[in-house]
Amino acid sequence: MLDRIGRVLDPYILLMFATVALAALFPAEGQGAVVAGVAADAGIVFLFFLYGARLSPRAAWDGLRQWRLHLAVLLSTFALFPALGLGLKAAASASLPPALITGVLFLCVLPSTVQSSIAFTSIARGNVPAALCAATVSNMLGIVLTPVLAAWLLHTHGVQLSFGVFRDIVLQLLAPFLAGQLLRPWIGAGVLEHKRVLGFADRGSILLIIYVAFSKGMAEHIWRQIGPRDLAVLCLWLAALLGVALSLTWLIGRRILRFSVEDEIVLQFCGSKKSLASGLPMASVLFAGPQLGLIVLPLMLFHQLQLIVCAVLARRYAARPEAAVMGTAPAPAV
Repeated sequence: MLDRIGRVLDPYILLMFATVALAALFPAEGQGAVVAGVAADAGIVFLFFLYGARLSPRAAWDGLRQWRLHLAVLLSTFALFPALGLGLKAAASASLPPALITGVLFLCVLPSTVQSSIAFTSIARGNVPAALCAATVSNMLGIVLTPVLAAWLLHTHGVQLSFGVFRDIVLQLLAPFLAGQLLRPWIGAGVLEHKRVLGFADRGSILLIIYVAFSKGMAEHIWRQIGPRDLAVLCLWLAALLGVALSLTWLIGRRILRFSVEDEIVLQFCGSKKSLASGLPMASVLFAGPQLGLIVLPLMLFHQLQLIVCAVLARRYAARPEAAVMGTAPAPAV
């Protein structure tokens, strides 16, 4: 088991936590904080421009023929998870600081991942074209749905999202995304050709966003509000959230909608995962205050947890008998 987990740990995750440590030791202050903030904003614009240039609308709409599957994924992402978040808030409010609760609620309204959902679906011998479609549509809709759902959920939690926030969403997220989509016929091939180099650039942008977020927290001394116990309790709640989401998506796909195993895999992996790549930039726009570092912490932890659990789950799916690939098979243990 330890060997399996070791193979799943992404060096990029280690870089993210190293960036947190760097912000703790050498936080951006004064003019340096201003420069870093401007650079992080530019990185957000660049990230969403690249998302627009990479995502193929044609692939998304061509796959919508499996509307029951894609509707199930979207409802899992933007309805089931918010409901679970509200339940977790009711159960965990007494055991976690408010900023972490806000972070969990924000996590629950994020779109699905793209790369890892497709990769795990492929490993599990699932319906890869449907996974590509489901993840693509989830991220396209998430640019609009995530801020709206966040405003609704967090309003009840005492967090106000002003008109200025939605203006920033349009300018920093939606406009660059649409620009990338419009320019895709001319730059799409170049983006794919230089995918590796641009991948370093967009991951570097996310590391910069993390550095700025946690620097703000260090400047305001918010880390004194939490301790090892809070982190341990948060991890337990996040593990429970992921376990319930995986169990419910399996139950819905297998018992209620009676999907094939291939489509059931898509629902589990696309419907239970949350996008760090989209979530961190969105959080930087939605939550500009010093508590941003605490708010994104649940997302960072959940991201690593979902990679480990889904990698093990994908291997168990992949180990099913060949005769079961186009039929039904016993559910793998989570």
